[in-house]
Amino acid sequence: QVQLIESGGGLVQPGGSLRLSCTASGGTFADYAVGWFRQPPGKERQFVTYITQGSDTTYYANSVRGRFTISKDNADNTVYLQMNNLNPDDTAIYFCAARNDFRRAHIDPRGYNYWGRGTQVTVSE
Repeated sequence: QVQLIESGGGLVQPGGSLRLSCTASGGTFADYAVGWFRQPPGKERQFVTYITQGSDTTYYANSVRGRFTISKDNADNTVYLQMNNLNPDDTAIYFCAARNDFRRAHIDPRGYNYWGRGTQVTVSE
């Protein structure tokens, strides 16, 4: 059973940066594609970004493109989400998720086999 653990969340001022980490145990990220999702207060979970199994392709939500960067380090079995120029709309619980079943679109949270418990990101003065 793959377990995912997110870390790196916290409180940051608008314009600041954070780097989230997602570490896997019980499996290797080399075998999975990985996505980041977020759930703002009172809203549904939404797609943020995705990296393919071979790390050759990435996708981003329009709201974060140019500010966020996803990367995967197979040696450390960790996926990173570098978030720059944060704004209050980025406030949410951030989840990483892994999949090796590709029948659903990468933006569909139902297509992921494994989820972490999330890490809180708060952007505020």
